[in-house]
Formats: sequence, C-alpha cells, structure tokens
Amino acid sequence: MAWTWRFEKSDGTEVRPAVEPEEFTTQGDAESWIGEHWKELQEGGADQVVLSEDDTKIYGPMSLHES
Repeated sequence: MAWTWRFEKSDGTEVRPAVEPEEFTTQGDAESWIGEHWKELQEGGADQVVLSEDDTKIYGPMSLHES
C-alpha cells in the first residue's frame, strides 16, 4: 500500500508541488509530512491537497490556506 498526495489549485487542476513528496507507507506518515510542508506547498502554488491510498481517494480536497 502506498499513500500519496495530489496537489491542486482551488479549481481542482493538478499542480507540481514545491516540495517533492515521497511515497508513504502509512496514513500517519503522509499526514505528518503535509503538516511539516503545507506552508511551502501553499507558497509554491498549491491551494489544496487530496490524500489517496493506492487508487482510492481517502479524503480531500483539504485546503492549505488558514481559515
């Protein structure tokens, strides 16, 4: 199983992340990584992210902007 992030603009179009993620073996590792890098990703042009396990969407889109 691999956990991956998709990086998107607010309209759902995919963008290249400012920080290249790895493939994560657990959901917790993926969420910890996004917690450490969300600001850099946002500054690099991503507005939201979607978390998937293999080909299954787990949740998202989740905004990278502070509310």
